[in-house]
Amino acid sequence: MRRRMKILLNSSQVSHFSLAAYSDPGPVKYVIFLVVLCYFLLIIFANVLLIAVICMNRSLHEPMYLFLCSLFVNELYGSTGLFPALLHHIIADVHTISTFFCFMQIYTIHFYGSVEIFTLSVMSYDKYLAICHPLQYHRRMTAAKVGAFTAFVWLYSVLATVVMISLTLSLQLCGNTIDKVYCDNFSVVRLSCFDTRVNNVYGLVYMFTVIVSLIFLILFSYMRILRVCFNGCSQTRQKALSTCTPHLASLINFSFGAFFEIVQGRFDMSRVPTTVRVFLSLYWLIGQPFFNPLMHGLILTKIRVVCKSLTFRK
Repeated sequence: MRRRMKILLNSSQVSHFSLAAYSDPGPVKYVIFLVVLCYFLLIIFANVLLIAVICMNRSLHEPMYLFLCSLFVNELYGSTGLFPALLHHIIADVHTISTFFCFMQIYTIHFYGSVEIFTLSVMSYDKYLAICHPLQYHRRMTAAKVGAFTAFVWLYSVLATVVMISLTLSLQLCGNTIDKVYCDNFSVVRLSCFDTRVNNVYGLVYMFTVIVSLIFLILFSYMRILRVCFNGCSQTRQKALSTCTPHLASLINFSFGAFFEIVQGRFDMSRVPTTVRVFLSLYWLIGQPFFNPLMHGLILTKIRVVCKSLTFRK
């Protein structure tokens, strides 16, 4: 116990972290700042608009749209964990972040990622029920089950992220330089002077028990959906296509960004140009929050009709 307290004390002596991926582009940084600010405001507007549309219209109080509402809330949460700090560092001369805010950012970003993949997985199961068991859908996917699924996703993500942060906080660090434009857990773990076996084991267990299970659920759902599409009529295929296209696009987009983030953390990417590395590390955080409301708002007919009625209402 004393040894653990000593390690925690040594870890707390790191007062700040340096974000080494930032560079000084000169006066162009103000243009970059305005572009990123406009993009952030666009993300807020799009997600808040669709959350309001779903909450205020009873015709959209169905499981699919309630899961979408949870997804849009998560996009807002994840964006606020990245963009304010990113905007500050774009125009700042010193690119440092305090230890407290660094771990707050780690918590926010990893919690966002956990909720995102869990919600997309639950949505794939919801689409499986809607297409493969349409007559039993409302009996099997009740409002109580939607609430239970949503609560489980958010509460489990809180627990998993807190455990991960606690393990990282117990490490004694030998440096404070992070080769990124934001704080992430693996970058801080790599600064440790001590054996990080426990952190690695937790990461591997989480990956092979949770992530693999979610991937299996998604694959199972879409395999059954494809079987129904191939054996069904053209109307069934059209319904499945219109329902699953935005979800599949969102899932692929998020997986693409998360895959490159994992690759960057586990392998040496020093030969890749800095600009490319920075963009790939940010893509899963900046692409998804705008891609989701855009994709679902344009393709899902009910949302599009309600938005038009609100916009062009006399």
